[in-house]
Amino acid sequence: MKIPIIKLITFFVFSLFLLGCNSSKKLETNSPNILLIVSEDNGPDLGCYGVKEVSTPNLDNLAQEGVLFERAFVPYSVCSPSRAVIFTGLYPHQNGHIGLATHKFTMYNNIKTLPKYLNEAGYSTGIIGKLHVNPEKEFPFDFNAIPGSNFGKKNLKKYAEEASNFIKGSDKPFFLMVNYPDAHFPLQKQVEGMPKNPMDGADLEGSLPFVGADSERIREYTANYYNSMNRLDESVGMLLNELQGSGKADNTIIIYLGDHGAQFSRGKCSNYEAGLRIPLIIKDPTVKGKGVRQNELVNSIDLLPTFLDIAQVHSPKTLPGKSLLPLLEGAHMKNFREYVFAGGNGSTSLLYYPRRSVRGDRYKLILNMLHGKENPHYAFYETHVNGHFDAGTEEAEINNASTEVINAYKIWKNPPKYELYDLQNDPYEFNNLSEDMVYQGILGRMIAALETWQAETNDPLADPIKFARFNKEIDSINKHFPNHSYSKNKDFKWSYPEYFIPN
Repeated sequence: MKIPIIKLITFFVFSLFLLGCNSSKKLETNSPNILLIVSEDNGPDLGCYGVKEVSTPNLDNLAQEGVLFERAFVPYSVCSPSRAVIFTGLYPHQNGHIGLATHKFTMYNNIKTLPKYLNEAGYSTGIIGKLHVNPEKEFPFDFNAIPGSNFGKKNLKKYAEEASNFIKGSDKPFFLMVNYPDAHFPLQKQVEGMPKNPMDGADLEGSLPFVGADSERIREYTANYYNSMNRLDESVGMLLNELQGSGKADNTIIIYLGDHGAQFSRGKCSNYEAGLRIPLIIKDPTVKGKGVRQNELVNSIDLLPTFLDIAQVHSPKTLPGKSLLPLLEGAHMKNFREYVFAGGNGSTSLLYYPRRSVRGDRYKLILNMLHGKENPHYAFYETHVNGHFDAGTEEAEINNASTEVINAYKIWKNPPKYELYDLQNDPYEFNNLSEDMVYQGILGRMIAALETWQAETNDPLADPIKFARFNKEIDSINKHFPNHSYSKNKDFKWSYPEYFIPN
């Protein structure tokens, strides 16, 4: 018996529909969920990183169940540029976000972002906490909650509650980014009963090691920084409890990191290790190895390729990073990365002080592109120009420190063209070796590596013409908009996006 052609066509179309439904269902049930937890303004000051002054049982447990990266870094030690790297997989000078969003810095046009990649892959995407990257329209998350900065750290329980609403709200695989405000200034000793037993400066034996100087005042700020880390851990614990209660934990890869180092002198806003080194912990329930401590050099440019790898999406060849998934078993990968690189211009016009750096297994090189001029960050911290810089080391505190620390602050204030540090023997970068004849061979190799990276990534400030033009733009803005008044001007726009783009 012949089947009418119309029935054949109907059967064929219906079969394709069922195939599409089954394919979609496979994506929904088998593709791993991704929970990205980001905290503000803290280095690896956690119990699992060996810091005995804090109590971080939830993050410590996450490390025990997954992989802790000993040497993880960001390529810019300021919030907006660091976050733009996570969203684009590109260095700040490649995506255009070279300063704070509140100071009108912005990405170039036509930069593809994380939510666009994952929305196309069938994921439901959400963000809780501040975005702080321009333009916001380029980040089409399906879910958005608690968009403000919340530097007061009020109602921290709401982060977990909103996360629960999102996680339970869809059968699709999800990507959720949760941004916690601790330990951004102002530092609070206790908020809403967290932490339960806060510490005081008198409980500490000293300040943060990279600060070098010590005083009762600095210890008090250090204690509240540690209190912030304890409070962060409690918030993360609430979040992970909600994930566990959703029934989706066994198919969720959890990634935790800090966006850059702490806001103390020689930390945030610098290219020292205290500014660029971050905590990074990844828990993949499908990986057999637990409690792994991975020593490879990794960078936050690796996060977007990792997310795409999890979602089984092809990573564009234009992205400079690499997926971290092959490192989760703890094995050393030959030629994974020899160096990590970082930029930095100064997050605002008044803080403009461009530098570039490269770090290898042992040595670190910093290029100060305006050497010969005083670094404005020194004065901002030393004089506590606003509340964000209150923990900065004062002149009297510096003068009471050791000779090597005094010299380190002199270099930070008036840097030479190059700074070279032996991180094995000098982990806090107190002794600049760039003029030591014994290290000239190492200096030359590090300079070559840095210049190669600048060329390969089309660093606009490596171009003398663009560098001079940007210097003029900064000078003009500071002249016509004193004290950052441009940040309140709704019509203000930076010009650099027009001439930084590679020819």
